[in-house]
Amino acid sequence: MNKRKLQAIAVIMLFGIAKLPVEQRGTAALRDMKLRYTPMDLGMMENLGQAGFTAALGGLRALVASITYMQAYGAFENVEWGRVDTYFTWTTRLQPRDASYWDEASWHMAFNAASYYQRDQTRPPGMREELFKAHIQRGVDILRDGLEFNPDNSRLWGRMGDVLAQRVGDLKGAAEAYVRAADFSPPGSRADMFKRQAGYKFAEADDPDSWRRGYDLLKEAYDHGMNVPGVIVGLKTLEPRLNIPLPQRIPDALPKTKGGPPPIPGIHKH
Repeated sequence: MNKRKLQAIAVIMLFGIAKLPVEQRGTAALRDMKLRYTPMDLGMMENLGQAGFTAALGGLRALVASITYMQAYGAFENVEWGRVDTYFTWTTRLQPRDASYWDEASWHMAFNAASYYQRDQTRPPGMREELFKAHIQRGVDILRDGLEFNPDNSRLWGRMGDVLAQRVGDLKGAAEAYVRAADFSPPGSRADMFKRQAGYKFAEADDPDSWRRGYDLLKEAYDHGMNVPGVIVGLKTLEPRLNIPLPQRIPDALPKTKGGPPPIPGIHKH
């Protein structure tokens, strides 16, 4: 089969993909109202398996993935969240080793789609909250799937930390994800940043073991010259909690602000 015929097959497949519903959790009632989607029928992909399907496409995998990615972006511009999820599902399955696709797919669900439904005044409050939580969970699930293919990818671990911290409220889970992100980052500023974020989230947790881990991470940053306000606030908050002896406490004063000491910082992206 020549390349032109293969490209024609890819285009035909693409139009078929466009008609497939997105895989999401939800009740039958919400599906009937078209607020949720029935599980996506993966057809040939599931019959052949991931390896068989991608092998059948051969060198066209990247081409088809780029097309489905563009379709996902178009659906995003039209605020069609189900189609966004559908197209990204196909894109990530076609190029599972490309972490950027998993990252963006998760961000759209956990941040963009979730916030959209939370603010949607056309729906009852209970439904808005359910859709908000469901799309956050969808973002988490996408990242977990992506990490199955890319277990040592710092970008995906960092995004997991963001979602767990900012959307789920799982501070310890977020801290552990940031630790993994640091472990898989080359030595340098990015790894150090992830360690500090882990330290901040451990410091915000509610158990002494987490405080100790947070203190150790932030003290390491401080000892390496990172005496920025966030690190200082974190250490000054943890020192009395952990009964750090006075001679071992850092000499810095808490940064002054109009409303009192600043909170332990987190990261805010997108």
